[in-house]
Amino acid sequence: MSKTPKLETPLQEEHIRLGGKMVDFHGWQMPMQYSHGIIKEAKAVREKMGIFDVSHMGEITLSGRDAVAFADYLVANNVDKLKYGEICYTPMCYENGGIVDDLLVYKKASDNILMVVNASNTIKDFDWIKKHSERYDVTVENASSQYAQIAVQGPETERILQDLAGVRLDSIDFYAFKKGRFNGIKALISRTGYTGEDGFEFYLEPEASVPFWRKMIELGAVPAGLGARDLLRFEACLMLYGNEIDENTTPLEAGLKWTVDFDRDFIGKQALLDEKKAGLKKRLKGFEMLEKGGIPRNGSKIFSDGKEIGVVTTGNKSVATGKIVALGYTPPKGYKLGKEVEIEVRKGKKLKAKVVKKPFYRGSVNPKK
Repeated sequence: MSKTPKLETPLQEEHIRLGGKMVDFHGWQMPMQYSHGIIKEAKAVREKMGIFDVSHMGEITLSGRDAVAFADYLVANNVDKLKYGEICYTPMCYENGGIVDDLLVYKKASDNILMVVNASNTIKDFDWIKKHSERYDVTVENASSQYAQIAVQGPETERILQDLAGVRLDSIDFYAFKKGRFNGIKALISRTGYTGEDGFEFYLEPEASVPFWRKMIELGAVPAGLGARDLLRFEACLMLYGNEIDENTTPLEAGLKWTVDFDRDFIGKQALLDEKKAGLKKRLKGFEMLEKGGIPRNGSKIFSDGKEIGVVTTGNKSVATGKIVALGYTPPKGYKLGKEVEIEVRKGKKLKAKVVKKPFYRGSVNPKK
């Protein structure tokens, strides 16, 4: 019986050359960390500039007369309202309101939409989108192999990169993009910041990724792996599919009401309207540990007055604040800020925690940019 071949990004040899600890991530060979370690990588992004290979992310294109209308029907956020050159973050829902995936929608033209989806969901998302495209004048393509994606993140990114950029980086607003060149390399450059820090995502032709990557490191960008990326997005309380959100969670439960525009039709709208009327079954909360002795992890149980009331989705020690914090679901009512609970950090060991405000840390990302 033949094994499924492991997927590699165009930067595979660069990761190995830099001492990357390679792991299997949904079939992809990706660096969990490099020789300097997760904490130093995360600090580099928080303090100056780090670089991530995110070429494993999926890119799905919609082209044709109905590209915008179809995208608007597929997702919960409003694509039609976007100006050309703008991006929206959005859930894509099943008919029952559960989340197929969370993704970015790039509005390139009236007949050209780029959707950037999670690597673990690329095939599932493509099949879902293709299935619903029949009554629209649109062509759906899984264009993932045509792109390498490199994210350069940190408060010093714009300053350091501007001299080699062929476009004014300060003219790219938050959740917007432009085409340009960097050190002569063609790229689509966006500004979305999954780490909670300012920075840019560069979409390149795969063969251009190695010289681009090396130039960034020459400029001082510290290579960072999946471990640092997860820690950073967690501190900023940004969603990770499979942890905070999945097919059994709705955008309203996950605190993503701001991404749902009920003023137009979209898949899952009726289920979410019904949920609003009936009331939520659970709600995502932030927690800070009040006792030492362990770190909550995905699946850790949450207790209140001796009764199990919820589950942790992500937990870790924040590199930015030094506190041990967690995200998790509780019943929708009765768990306001300051409410004390217990979290089981390992079998039979519960530690006190309290509900705190999200996000745990606000970095240099500027929504008003």
